Amino acid sequence: MSRVQLALNVEDLEQSIAFYSTLFKTVPGKTKPGQANFVVENPPLKLVLLENPGNGGSINHLGVEVDTSEAVHEEIARLSEAGLFTDEQINTTCCFATQDKVWVEAPDTERWEVYTVLADSESFGTPPTFSDDTSTTCCAASNS
Repeated sequence: MSRVQLALNVEDLEQSIAFYSTLFKTVPGKTKPGQANFVVENPPLKLVLLENPGNGGSINHLGVEVDTSEAVHEEIARLSEAGLFTDEQINTTCCFATQDKVWVEAPDTERWEVYTVLADSESFGTPPTFSDDTSTTCCAASNS
């Protein structure tokens, strides 16, 4: 199983939770300060809302959630073989979860992650820094 992830910056988390709960006929599977996670069955989607005042209505980052660390490592090998530069984060804590992930950047600078969740975490963790850029735009929330 894998599904596309869409991480959105939102101005008001509670208002956005109400909207997306209605739109997708489901409630968040996990809520933490400044963040809500939806697992939408139809269409298959992982929707992450990150409260980020001043940036609402924009994409934070995109991703593909996979089942296992092995699948992440297979994607690292495949993307590297295809000549795409990858930033790997193994056993990292971000967005209230311990994850294995790999990041790639699309031609128009959208950041994509392929990741698996190893465990939930009580801390937000550290937004990633990328070896080609010291910015931490992915996953950054107002109360990280």
